[in-house]
Amino acid sequence: MDGSPLDILRIEPSYIVLYENTICYRLLCSACLSCSCSYIAVLWGLVTHSYYRGDRTLSATTPNPWVSRPETEVQPVEEPLPPAHTTGPPVPQGGVPAPSPAALIPLARKTKADLWVLGTHGGAGESTLASLSPGWREADRVWPHVPGERARVVLVARSHAHGLRAAQAAAIQWASGHAPDVDLVGLVVIHDAPGRLPRELRDLLQVVSGGVPRTWSVPWVEAWRFGGEISAAAAPRDVRRVIDELRAITKSITEGTN
Repeated sequence: MDGSPLDILRIEPSYIVLYENTICYRLLCSACLSCSCSYIAVLWGLVTHSYYRGDRTLSATTPNPWVSRPETEVQPVEEPLPPAHTTGPPVPQGGVPAPSPAALIPLARKTKADLWVLGTHGGAGESTLASLSPGWREADRVWPHVPGERARVVLVARSHAHGLRAAQAAAIQWASGHAPDVDLVGLVVIHDAPGRLPRELRDLLQVVSGGVPRTWSVPWVEAWRFGGEISAAAAPRDVRRVIDELRAITKSITEGTN
C-alpha cells in the first residue's frame, strides 16, 4: 500500500457512531473503506456542530480540539496594598492626662501640607522621611497648626529606648487633647542599627504602638548612613511600602474631609 500513514488514513464524517454522550470517528483506509482501523472517541462537548453536520470538509478557521492552542498571555494584575494594621485609637481619648510640661511639644502656625512629619526627638529622621514624597514637609519638631484646617501628622522616632519614649510622650500629648486640630496618621519607627530589635525594645515598641492609630517600622538603610540618595525611587522595598501606605491613608483622609 503506497503513501504515508497520514495519506492513507482519513476521517469519514459519514461513519459516526453515537454511544450515549460520546462521538466515535471511524478511521478508514483510503484504499478500502470497508476495513476499519480504529475508533477515536472524543467527549461530546469538545466537538462542535461543524464537525458532524453532514459536510465532508472542515473549515480552516474551525478550531481543532486535538491541537494545542497557544496560551493566552495573562497580564499581571497589581493587587492593592493591604491597609496598615491598626495598633491604637484613631482619635484622642478623654481622661488621658497630659505629660509633664517639659515633655510637651509646642504648637506652631504652619501652612497647608499633604502630610506633616514630626520628629519626636533630635535625630529622629524627620527630614529623611519628609524628603521621600512630594507634599510632605518637616514639622521642625512642633505640632503644626493650620488655621481653618486640620493638619495631617505622622510621628517619627528612632528605635532606641530614648526615641521610643519620646514617641510615647508625643502620643500621650495627642491622646490627651493637647495637640488640637491634628489628624494623627500614626508613628514611623526608623531602626537605629542593622538587624532585629532586641527583645526589650520590641516590648517597648509594642507598648508605644498601642497609643497611636498605626505603626510602621523602617529598617536600617546603610546607604543613608553614607550620604546616599534619599528618595522613594532609590529606597528599599520595605521603605517604599511604608511610603505607599502613608500616601493612601493621607489621600483617604483628604477625600473624607472634602
